[in-house]
Amino acid sequence: MPTVVIDNQPVEIGSDERLNCIQAAQRIGVEIPAYCYHPALSIVASCRMCLVEVGDVKPDGSVAMQSKLVPGCQTPVKDGTVILTNSEKVQTARKATLEYLLLNHPLDCPTCDQAGECQLQDFSYRYGRGYSRLDEPKNIKPDKDHIGDQITLFTDRCIMCSRCVRFTREVSGSAELQVINRGSDSEIDIFPGQPCNNKLAGNVVDLCPVGALCSKDFLYKQRVWWLQTTESVCPGCSTGCSVNIDQNEDVVYRLTPRENPRAQGYFMCDDGRFGWKYMQSDDRLRIPELRRDGKVISNDWETVLSSLRKELTQYGKSSAGEVAVVLSPWMTVEEAYLLASYVRTVAPQARFALAPVRSDGLDDVYPKDVLGNAIEPALFTIRAEKCPNRRGVEAVLNHFSPDGYGTLSDVLHRAAKNNVSLVYLVGGDPEGWITDQEAIALSNVKVVVVQDILPSPALKYAHVVMPAASFAERDGTFVNHSGLAQEIHRSIRGPSLARPDGRILWELTGRSGLFQAPQLRKEIAAAIPAFAELASGSLGSLGVVLNSMSSEHSPVSSIHG
Repeated sequence: MPTVVIDNQPVEIGSDERLNCIQAAQRIGVEIPAYCYHPALSIVASCRMCLVEVGDVKPDGSVAMQSKLVPGCQTPVKDGTVILTNSEKVQTARKATLEYLLLNHPLDCPTCDQAGECQLQDFSYRYGRGYSRLDEPKNIKPDKDHIGDQITLFTDRCIMCSRCVRFTREVSGSAELQVINRGSDSEIDIFPGQPCNNKLAGNVVDLCPVGALCSKDFLYKQRVWWLQTTESVCPGCSTGCSVNIDQNEDVVYRLTPRENPRAQGYFMCDDGRFGWKYMQSDDRLRIPELRRDGKVISNDWETVLSSLRKELTQYGKSSAGEVAVVLSPWMTVEEAYLLASYVRTVAPQARFALAPVRSDGLDDVYPKDVLGNAIEPALFTIRAEKCPNRRGVEAVLNHFSPDGYGTLSDVLHRAAKNNVSLVYLVGGDPEGWITDQEAIALSNVKVVVVQDILPSPALKYAHVVMPAASFAERDGTFVNHSGLAQEIHRSIRGPSLARPDGRILWELTGRSGLFQAPQLRKEIAAAIPAFAELASGSLGSLGVVLNSMSSEHSPVSSIHG
């Protein structure tokens, strides 16, 4: 097997692997610092931070080192390659590079949003001199707030790594950003009248290794060392981007992409990055309600759940009308399983349905050409299907309703004909899932149960209202378009008396103890063959592919709704 020697440590690489020095060193936990290098972008070797000594092992066992330092990002390794990452020559070069990068860099650390997660800070501390020999005035350049609707550029902080320029050319394809001028006057700018507003624009903030490109949405909101980070999944579409939720004191401040080669890769779209504000809306449902004759008779969770349990049992055994349950594609696999299994027990003849799956045209594929047409190979896709877990909920429905399940429209049609006695409606879509006209049919239903996060037209007819949780307020599993099951984790508490959906349904079913998603996944894996791969209970940071759903995503035209 090919072997590379890094700082006297042998590293085996695959015979078909094509690695550079940085990637090979990462195999053994050795850091080769770099600014311009990013694994998802082309290599330009412009920052010179990753300079290393490289040589080869000769047939007689001797080592011949090259006389000059080479950029680690641009230098491929092969069998017998020898790399020195921390020699005196390398250390001297790094100190010189950092001194050069800091010549005109302002001392903005106390106010810079990047402070605390800045590679310029980190590398200066680890590899820099700690002092500057510059006695001349710094070259001050004007900031550029016009660079984009969601991003701003602090020009004098920029180290000209060009990551942002390469991203807009290679990944989004929109090429709004460019380098203007030459030498020490070089700056990042936009083409006149073409701000960086593509749907992937926010990624340039993540790519920026310093505090030059900042998010206007997060600017001066919070210091990063106060933020608590939780791994989760973006619910904005069926791509299922792996994300980090950053919050402090139960207030979410930002979502950032979390690298996952099984899901979206390195990036996320701006719809998901900035589309979570509904979680902190003043309109959130906050208090449970048990209503009779249009009046609220109780706001106590125990009373509400006890009454609902009795009514489900009563109407489940009655032949006077049917029980209908509408599951939402915004539910987790665990929530769908708890509700469906319980209802099937107390109301064996209950009808199941899937709530509307919102769709927005066709999949939005990147990169694009100047005319907006997708270019192959696709590097990022924003799915037209605007929900996180249709495939997971459908698998639960197929198990508990093997003869088929309906849609919300089917349920409302039967309700309009007085054929439904109790309907359990689970919402969750922040853009709405039922219209005023559709909700009129609920006036014919004796018991209407609504479990949702935001007000909807269905609330007017509800007898039981249960304030539920957003994706950041609960634990569970989402299955994306390609059958990848990923964990979501609770990062904040819900408003007022709102509860996580898993807890609501756990207590409704009368189970003892606390809702534990990993344990419930084991139960689901044993009960439903489609989820057999969940048997360990833990899905890890990258998720687990469900073999029964691993084909490429179903066409949008086949979605129920």
